Amino acid sequence: QVQLVESGGGLVQAGGSLRLSCAASGLTFSRYAMGWFRQAPGKEREFVAAITKFSLRTYYTDSVKGRFTISKDSAQNTGYLQMNSLKPEDTAIYYCAADPNIVELTTTPVSPDYWGQGTQVTVSS
Repeated sequence: QVQLVESGGGLVQAGGSLRLSCAASGLTFSRYAMGWFRQAPGKEREFVAAITKFSLRTYYTDSVKGRFTISKDSAQNTGYLQMNSLKPEDTAIYYCAADPNIVELTTTPVSPDYWGQGTQVTVSS
């Protein structure tokens, strides 16, 4: 059974940092691209970042470029989203997702094979 489990969310002041983790089980992580998405209250889920299966290329939505960094450690079967200079508008539930094909994470409508359950990130002003 495949599982993606996010952790690392919490409450942080504006300007602070958090690192989200996505622990994968039941799949060979090196064969999967990984992405992070977020959904704020009353808004649709949106793409945040993605990384190809061998970590050769990364993708970011414009609003997080220069502040967020996506990475993955296939040996640990874990993906990460380092979030710096957080803003109140970054407040959302953050979800990780995995798919063998990066296109399924970066092209609308996204349709990755697997989703995590989400972790709440709250940034206070």
